Amino acid sequence: MPFLVIGSWYVVVMSDRVTISTDPEDLPFGCEPAAGTVLVVDPQPTYEPIPEGLADMEPGPVMGALLSSINVSEVSGHDQVIVLAAHDRMASHHAAGRYRAMAAVHTTMLNFDGYPQRWEDAADSASAEVRAALHLTRRASDSELALALSLHRRLPRLAEMLEAGSLDIRRASTIDSATIHLTDAQAQSVVDEIAGVASELTTGQLRARIQKLCIDVDPDDAQDRYERSVADRRIVMEATESGTANLLGMDLPPDTAAAIRRFIHSTAMSMHVKGESRTMDQLRADVYMDLLQGIVPTGCKESSLSTAGVEIVCNLATLTELADHPGELSGYGPVVADIVRQVARRQQDSDWRYTIVDDTGRPVHVGTTSRRPTPTQKRRIHARYRTCVFPGCRMPSIVCDIDHSVAVADGGETCDCNLAPLCRHDHCIKHANGWTYGLLPNNLIQWTSPLGHTYTNPPNRAPP
Repeated sequence: MPFLVIGSWYVVVMSDRVTISTDPEDLPFGCEPAAGTVLVVDPQPTYEPIPEGLADMEPGPVMGALLSSINVSEVSGHDQVIVLAAHDRMASHHAAGRYRAMAAVHTTMLNFDGYPQRWEDAADSASAEVRAALHLTRRASDSELALALSLHRRLPRLAEMLEAGSLDIRRASTIDSATIHLTDAQAQSVVDEIAGVASELTTGQLRARIQKLCIDVDPDDAQDRYERSVADRRIVMEATESGTANLLGMDLPPDTAAAIRRFIHSTAMSMHVKGESRTMDQLRADVYMDLLQGIVPTGCKESSLSTAGVEIVCNLATLTELADHPGELSGYGPVVADIVRQVARRQQDSDWRYTIVDDTGRPVHVGTTSRRPTPTQKRRIHARYRTCVFPGCRMPSIVCDIDHSVAVADGGETCDCNLAPLCRHDHCIKHANGWTYGLLPNNLIQWTSPLGHTYTNPPNRAPP
């Protein structure tokens, strides 16, 4: 009786049944291989290797040639991620060359045809050349040239990092725009401070970190800019292409805006019950519209409108007016010292939590003025991790799920050493897609992806 050999499995197909075994002695009596009926299949797919050292290779002609020779569909999932990162470094390297060429066109226009030109006139001429050559709009060419000149005149270290592939153009542009109001020397000091970690942060985290550094560099200027912006507060309505409208409150005080947002979210959460057909986004929008029309949403007490909680993070010197270091509002980011103190002064009328940190950012005291205090253990987790701990996520921990790193069903304990906040989206990602994480010393979080890559997520590295 013939049988098939598939890897280490013996498969016998009979008229009334199929027998599968890894031991040939378990096969039915009389089974023997017949000519032309034995099929050998390797159950493990074979992958093409990638060049050794590609993960740490600097971008340039050699890496470009190697990448062009790789068929990414023929390498393992683990190596596909390495190839992806290598292409990203090459893209940054080429972007550096692109912006260097733009800056060179401007330099040529400064002395075009032997006649010195004003900086602005040369910029107009260079922008026209860029616009025509790259088929851009005038606004786009002006913006691209401004970034090129900033990289090569104001922030040369960013240009070097872009060339080396250690920073991509999205992050370089974020740093440039976030420091545009500073003097060249101040901006360069901010770049020096952020350079070591910029590549590890999302653009949102990077922008928040730079905002805090900018306040530290010149707190008086930060206070002046804040006051000027608040003086311009306004309501704007915009029509959309689909016939709907956007109603925006512009340049509002961040502590007030954060309290309103949290109140709207908590009210919407209380309405998200079984049988409710609206999504959370729809519920929040409906609560927002009801409140502006003077309608009290279902399940909302009027007295709670003025007591929406705001979480602040600051150091003790700022809180006691001995210094003007920036603080942070949960879910918003860095704010000037005066905002932190205003929130603190309203503690008797508001439901807010506070975290006092030392100069290294380590929490030294936590508390709450809530009339329904959060359990002490949950407060410690919120103080330790101010955002969701999934790499790059900035969702405030106070609206996250508290997750067990090791599930209770697997023997995990409900203790500080086994708990961390995960937003609902990333909580689902963890359980549905095979991500795992462990809590390391100093509150570090080490994630392992389904493809075997590890990512270490420092606690409180970026503002929430």
